[in-house]
Amino acid sequence: MKIINSATLQTIEAKSVDVEASFTNGLPSFTIVGLASNIIQESRDRVKSALLSNEFKFPAKKITINLSPSEIQKSGTHFDLAIALLIALYETNIEFNDFYVFGELSLDGKIKDSSSIFPIVLSLTKQKLVKNVLVSKESAKKLSKIPNINIYCVDNLDMAMQFFKFDNKEKFKYTSTNFECESFSILNKSYYFLKDYELDFNEVKGQKYAIEASLIAAAGSHNILYEGSAGCGKSMISKRLKFIMPPMSLEEILEKAKLQSIDLKPIDFSPIRVFRAPHHSSTKSSIFGGGSGNSAKIGEIALSNNGILFFDELPHFSKSTLEALREPLEDFKVLISRVNSKVLYDTKFLFISAMNPCPCGNLLSTSKDCRCSDLEVQRYKNRLSEPLLDRIDLYVVMNEPSINEKVYYNSMQLHERVICAFKKQKQRAQNDLNGKLSDKEIKKFCKLDDSSNELLNKAIVNYKLSFRSINKILKVSRTIADLNNNENITKEDLMKALSYRKR
Repeated sequence: MKIINSATLQTIEAKSVDVEASFTNGLPSFTIVGLASNIIQESRDRVKSALLSNEFKFPAKKITINLSPSEIQKSGTHFDLAIALLIALYETNIEFNDFYVFGELSLDGKIKDSSSIFPIVLSLTKQKLVKNVLVSKESAKKLSKIPNINIYCVDNLDMAMQFFKFDNKEKFKYTSTNFECESFSILNKSYYFLKDYELDFNEVKGQKYAIEASLIAAAGSHNILYEGSAGCGKSMISKRLKFIMPPMSLEEILEKAKLQSIDLKPIDFSPIRVFRAPHHSSTKSSIFGGGSGNSAKIGEIALSNNGILFFDELPHFSKSTLEALREPLEDFKVLISRVNSKVLYDTKFLFISAMNPCPCGNLLSTSKDCRCSDLEVQRYKNRLSEPLLDRIDLYVVMNEPSINEKVYYNSMQLHERVICAFKKQKQRAQNDLNGKLSDKEIKKFCKLDDSSNELLNKAIVNYKLSFRSINKILKVSRTIADLNNNENITKEDLMKALSYRKR
């Protein structure tokens, strides 16, 4: 019996799979067992056609392919190459050793990439299970960004057979490529960024207060809520935030690429953070993840990990969706539980939300009359509970800009300040940005002097702040201090942070 290493993807993590083959006497047949999905069962026809196209004659034996361990549900077209190699080389003495093999076969024997190969190999690398990988050239281009693995690539099934027959495998090796972007290192760790502003803040007129709040939100990954009349620039500012977000580490870039692949999107490997903006009519399952049977599909909040999640028209989202946001905003994780499946997703995203001040949107307008009654306005605002609003770090009321308003900032200026604040955070040996600090880390990094502490105590009494609100204020103050290049939080930094709290 011969064995080739492969793997299957279970939600976002990979499980190693042994592809086994046996050839026994009996009526000629070709069977795949081991909880293989319909996609894998279809590989029998692809494998047969690919082998026959390469002038291979099927042995008059009963061929059984087993995917072990058998209790794990398996899916994916990437098992094609491993199955075909086991059949094509069944009479040889070749040992496949520690090679992992992935690839979908076309009917003529060409090897193609599939969406699951990159997340599988990245997950196996993190688990330190894989060292050598054989894939197609298309797959190798993506996998070359992953460090500490040897990647070998072939074009077709015949080349794959020759690869295992010859001892000299170096000519098949694919060399890794670097990221084409700017970078710097802090404490022996590299961070990458792009000064490419497809949407620029120089297109935003006025709204100085809102842009400064957005700068704080970006620099420290603080949740922010914009409230203002229709057309005042809430969405405009929100969509420009992703271009001034902090630099990304290699791990974050690869994690972003992994989620793009799982979401069946093209992988770009750019250090620009992901921006997810589900419509308010989206179902709860599409936002948080879910599904039936053995699967728990990934949702918007998990796909926005290390990036931005934008909820426009916040009060129009369903009440159950808004209340379910509490846990991922507080714990930075979400657990999707089903009878046969439990999956834990990371949710360290910057939450941006926007809302009108009333149902008609004109309550704060200076040029239009509001058509809403007091009861309608109250009902509209009551859709947002206090526990949810308590998880918002920055609350910004936006006024209508006049036609003569000037432009205060451009994205280049804001991004440079974000990068400086980011460097200060990493130089303190912080693993996370200020907005995602734990309670223990807040005590370590967000220290106040006597005058600042006295001011905070007054605010606690006057504004009736919860313990969560106090921590939010300290984290925002820490980011403002970083933007102002202050080593410690000053009284002015704390006062500015308090000004962004919802009254």
